[in-house]
Amino acid sequence: MEQIRYSSRRFAEVLGLTSRELAQAEESGAVHSTVKPAPGAAQKTLYSVDDLAAAREKLGRVPPRRPMRKQLFLNFKGGTGKTSVSSSYAFRLAEMGYRVLVIDLDSQGHASKCLGVSGEEAESTLFDAIIKKTPLTKVIVQTGMPGLDLVPSNLTMSTIDLSLMPLAAREFRLRNVLKEVEGAYDFAVLDAPPSFGLLNLNALMAAHDLFVPVLADFLSFHGLKLLFETVQGLEEDLEHVLDHIFIVINAYNATYKIAKEAKEALEKHYPDFLLKQVIRQCTKFAQASSEGVPIFAYDPESKGATDIQAVLDEVQGRIGEWGKLKLAEPA
Repeated sequence: MEQIRYSSRRFAEVLGLTSRELAQAEESGAVHSTVKPAPGAAQKTLYSVDDLAAAREKLGRVPPRRPMRKQLFLNFKGGTGKTSVSSSYAFRLAEMGYRVLVIDLDSQGHASKCLGVSGEEAESTLFDAIIKKTPLTKVIVQTGMPGLDLVPSNLTMSTIDLSLMPLAAREFRLRNVLKEVEGAYDFAVLDAPPSFGLLNLNALMAAHDLFVPVLADFLSFHGLKLLFETVQGLEEDLEHVLDHIFIVINAYNATYKIAKEAKEALEKHYPDFLLKQVIRQCTKFAQASSEGVPIFAYDPESKGATDIQAVLDEVQGRIGEWGKLKLAEPA
């Protein structure tokens, strides 16, 4: 993601500055561009992700540091666009100045790919941290976006449920591993595979918030019912209560009658959990994923980017400046 470039207008927007304020910051030396124009190209000022991080520090526009909030993106039903949403959500948090750790739990490594990292080439994955007790800091890789790090995934993760089975306190392995980096990040964004097993149970036990991306169709209801039954079981059997559950409708097309009917059904059956903001159908998600960048880096003006920003704003409003965490007790 080192190749991401910001125009002057977008750079000012991300920093929360007006064009005049950006010009003044450049004159004072607080902001400068390290991007050299290509030979023969117009002398247009562009900024890199490193320029963004440096400007935040010099201008004092870094968000206050906070205890790490762990946010899990999970749906037992596949094909809901969960990974595109979670990776773009995490990127946007980092772009806003937060320290973010993305944890790819899926052996397919799609979240890693969406952040420009080839999981197949990763020397270590979460498997090594949980099963082999490798320090998590040795598993984490940088994405090229300052403040956005990644625990990559590949096919070695496919046997983790079997490896967890005989271990003591197996439900709490991920929670305990994450304690190693508790003070290093403001957010951990966990992208889970569409299945239920010991790894996803670990993810649920570690999370403060659960995000459930769904499609506006009636097949989504079965997956939601199963997921909520599982969450209820965690509350009763393992005494773990999530702070928040957010259902977000993804790839929504209001011109489809079935989509409107499904949205109305979700509003009726899950009014306390369904976000008002939907993420509209947007082909730019697939295009961004193929380039190995989140939607905000590919096309920040797209419907997808606009809607994920609105989702983030609504979530922040519901939690209340990201809330006061109910920190988990040691297992």
